[in-house]
Amino acid sequence: MLKGKQILIVEDNDELQGILADFLEVKGATVDFADNGDLGLKLALSNEFDAIILDVMMPRKDGMRVAKELRERGCTTPILMLTALNGRDDVLKGFENGVDDFVSKPFDFEELEVRLTALIKRFRGHVAAVELSFGELVINEKTRLVQRAGHNLVTTPVMYQILLLLVKAQGEVVTRESLIQQLWGDDSPENDVLRSHIYLLRNILDKPFATPMLKTVPKCGFRLEL
Repeated sequence: MLKGKQILIVEDNDELQGILADFLEVKGATVDFADNGDLGLKLALSNEFDAIILDVMMPRKDGMRVAKELRERGCTTPILMLTALNGRDDVLKGFENGVDDFVSKPFDFEELEVRLTALIKRFRGHVAAVELSFGELVINEKTRLVQRAGHNLVTTPVMYQILLLLVKAQGEVVTRESLIQQLWGDDSPENDVLRSHIYLLRNILDKPFATPMLKTVPKCGFRLEL
C-alpha cells in the first residue's frame, strides 16, 4: 500500500526513527529523516512528500508548532502525528494546528500503515480538473482550492474531503456514517474525531460570513444550505 511513496519522519528518538524506517522501507516506501522540528519544517517545505510522520515532543520546535507553520506556509501534505497524548483537548489542538490523524504510542504497525495509506489516498485521490460549486462555495479538484464568495478557505485534507462530499451532495444530507466510511473506511475513529473536524470546518466556512452554510441534521448528519 505504501510502495513508491515518499515519507518524511520527524522524530528525535534514534531507535524509533530506525524502527519506523525499517518498517516503511520493507513496505516499499522511500524515507527521509529529521531529528528536530526546525529541520523537519525545512525538509517538508523544500521537498515533495506523500505524507509526514511527526512526533509531538521534539527539540527546537515541537510537533504542534511544526504542523501549524506548515499549514500557514501553504503545505498541504498529510500529517500523521505520533503522540502519547490522547486527551480530547490534545487531539483538538492537533487538528486546529493542521494535523490530519493521530497514532498513540506505543502504536501497532498495521494500524500505522492503514492510517498512513488512508491519508495518502484521500490527499492524492482527486486529480481531475473539475470545478464543483454549491451557492457561494466553489471547489477546484485539480488545485484543491476552496473558495466562498471569492475568498480562499484554508482547509486541512480532512476538511477538504468533508466539504467535497457535502458539495457533491448538493444540499442533500450526508450521514455521519457515510462521512466516517468515506474518510476512514473500516478503520473508523471515535465519534469525537469527526465532531472535532466539523467544529473546525464551521470556523473556516461559516464564522467569517453573515450566513452559515453548514447545517447539522439532528441524529442523522450534515448538509449545505444556500
